[in-house]
This record gives sequence, structure tokens and C-alpha cells, in this order.
Amino acid sequence: MGRAFQNRKESMAKTSDQNARVYSKYSREIYVCAKQGGAEPESNLALRSLMERAKRDQVPAHVIQKALDKAQGGAGEDFAVARYEGYAPGNVMVIVECLTDNPNRTFGEVRQCFVKTKSKIGNEGSVMHMFDHSAIFVFKSDDEEGALEALMMADVDVTDIEHEDGKITVFAPQTDYFKASQALQEHFGDIEFEVDEIQFVPKVMTPISGEDLEMFEKFLEMANDQDDVQNVYHSAEY
Repeated sequence: MGRAFQNRKESMAKTSDQNARVYSKYSREIYVCAKQGGAEPESNLALRSLMERAKRDQVPAHVIQKALDKAQGGAGEDFAVARYEGYAPGNVMVIVECLTDNPNRTFGEVRQCFVKTKSKIGNEGSVMHMFDHSAIFVFKSDDEEGALEALMMADVDVTDIEHEDGKITVFAPQTDYFKASQALQEHFGDIEFEVDEIQFVPKVMTPISGEDLEMFEKFLEMANDQDDVQNVYHSAEY
């Protein structure tokens, strides 16, 4: 599972090299999170985690603050989550996750990414069952046994835990996200997560190379260029 996660992170890095787009995606997500759960990170744990992730990705403080101010203002757009599934080049399973204020527009834009790369957009549930919706935490530590014990004591249903190169990676169901985060922080004290988020992680990988890989990277680039697209999860193994 860890390898699948790492492959996705590497592919996202290749297609998210334009700071303006990264800032825009975080700004929209922070705005939605703050509007739904409140703009105070002390009481909105999801917002606190999101803000910390934005800072790790070097999103400027003024971008974050502007999104919070907009949410507190009460007015503004009403965004909803939209997910589109299908098969990208090389028969790679993909989930395209969006935040949209116009579902018809967003669907049309995402559909074009599939059409122009000779891919196939599917119906709802066509590939979702082949992904785990997982909470993922990565942090520096060699105390794998202590981490696992703390999580078990907090009744977290750990699906996988890995220790490699002085780092621990924990996978748990997305419904256990807050329990897992709190348990790890209580056990390790001043912990700094390198990864602290919820993702769709593929259950099986799809090897890809050659022309399929080139076309798949084009698909990723096109999808991530869309303003409404927040994340692209996939099963590609380079």
C-alpha cells in the first residue's frame, strides 16, 4: 500500500509545479472546510490539518487568511464535492476529485480529459470499489511498536503500518482519521506529520510504460490544469 501511495505523490508532484494553481486549489478547499465547520482551527480539526498541509506545501499565509476571511464573510460560492471515475491510458484506474459550483461545467471539462486521451469515463462506482478511502499519516520515528499500541488503545482499525528509513507510515479507514491523529499526537507529543490527509489508495497497481505512460501523463496534466480538480487518484505503477 505504501508503494501505491508514493507513486501517486510522485505523479502529483510532476503535474502540480505551477504555484498559482496549487494556491488556488488550497484556497478553495480551505474556504469550503471553514465554511462548513467554522473558521477556527482549534475547534475545526479538519481545517487545522488542511492549514498545516498548506503551510508544508509553502502556500503563503495571506492566501490562507484570505480564504478564511471569505468563509467568515458568509457570502460567496457554494461548492460541492464531485468525483468522476474511469480508466485512463494503459487501463489505469482513476478517480478525479473536484470541488465545483457548477457540476455541468465541471463534468464537461473532466470528460474532455478522458476523450482527448482516448480514455473511458465510467459510471459512479465503476472503479471506486478498487480503492481504499484511507487516512494516511507519515512522520519521523523508529517507534513502530509504540505507534501501533497507541492506535490500538484508541480503538483505531489500523489497516497497515510501515517503518522505513526512520519514518513511520500509518494507514487507517478515513472514518478513524481524527482518532488516529489524536492518538499519535498524544503518544509522541510534539509530532510533526509529513503527510496527514485522507486519500483514495488503490488496492492493486497497474504497471504502465512506453506510449501508454506518455498519454497517461498527458491525462494527468490536463486534469490538474482544470480549476475545479483538486486531486487525481490512480493505480499507475511507473
